[in-house]
Amino acid sequence: MMNNKFSIGPAALVAAAFIGPGTVTTCTLAGANFGTALIWALVFSVLACVVLQEMSARLGVVTQQGLGEVLQSQFQNRWVKTGVFALVTVAIFIGNGAYEGGNIAGAALGIEALLPEWQFPWPVVIALVAFVLLFQGSYALLEKALIALVMLMSLAFITTFILTKPDITLLFQGFKPQVPKGAWLTVIALVGTTVVPYNLFLHASAVKNKWHSADDLPKVRRDTFISIGIGGLISMAIVSTAAAAFFGQQASIHSAADMSVQLKPLLGSWASICMGVGLFSAGISSAITAPLAAAYALAGMLGWSTDGKDWRFKMAWGLVLISGLLLSISGYQPITIIWFAQIANGILLPLLAVFLLSVMNRVELLGKYKNTWVHNVLATLVIAVCLFLGGKSMYFAFS
Repeated sequence: MMNNKFSIGPAALVAAAFIGPGTVTTCTLAGANFGTALIWALVFSVLACVVLQEMSARLGVVTQQGLGEVLQSQFQNRWVKTGVFALVTVAIFIGNGAYEGGNIAGAALGIEALLPEWQFPWPVVIALVAFVLLFQGSYALLEKALIALVMLMSLAFITTFILTKPDITLLFQGFKPQVPKGAWLTVIALVGTTVVPYNLFLHASAVKNKWHSADDLPKVRRDTFISIGIGGLISMAIVSTAAAAFFGQQASIHSAADMSVQLKPLLGSWASICMGVGLFSAGISSAITAPLAAAYALAGMLGWSTDGKDWRFKMAWGLVLISGLLLSISGYQPITIIWFAQIANGILLPLLAVFLLSVMNRVELLGKYKNTWVHNVLATLVIAVCLFLGGKSMYFAFS
């Protein structure tokens, strides 16, 4: 008899990956600048994340392959395969490079909050730590410890949300789609910080290591719905606490200390330390997983070994790590880098979602577990909305 007892699975890593420096920063800026008016964008983002990650997880369990491996095997025409690989590779490396820059910058913000009197090139130090851990392959235990710290910070936001006794009427007004003046880039950033493109590759690869049969799909879906749903509630709590602390006050937010103001109702003078620990933990754990996910994606598509000792695998994650470091020391404000990374993710997301939707309709690949018409309608709506938001954001960014 199949055991239906729920257990935490890879979706928890997906949720922990998007509750990182990007989410804390983007949700704080959204609440500070627009109050609760953009809650609807987060609701859409969470639903979109559930739709796409469920497909990715189902693909991994049924085929026992990662998304990169599936893409490698499903496109037989040489020119089509070359085009797909080129587009996906560019999307992964541009998106992950920007995201890695945000991870490193976020971890640096956290250290600056903890050690404000120390003037040090923290992004370089963080990149070196990530390099050593990736090179030695000793990152698994550290990642679990850091995810626990991020969860503690998330608990602080939810508790603060309850203590601030938010105006429920205003909160629910945020569920009505509206885009205040100047908010388009923030909307796409909220999508990009929740539905992270590399998580589609990470989820498909990770889920097959825990579950090995289509009979486990109910567990996979419960894991996905619960973990991502909790992540979404945390994001909404951050927007709400930031709105209560900053909205209407024209506050200038440039550091972790500035963002920590929203935690003071719960933590008082410890707020800055908590924010610093949380941002550092979120940043360095994501600085490890983002290059690794990019390497798995590229290795799967090109048929390389995913053994951490393979020089091509190391080269792949090394390129992402170096590009992230260069972006983090480019001279831009760390919060600007983090925010830009979420916009880049939101714009690149539809490309990868289209490829995922394509393979999820292959009968020869998934049999009776291929997408139903409901899956296809929901996924098409997600892609259409993301394309519209991305187009709007590009228009306003360049105009």
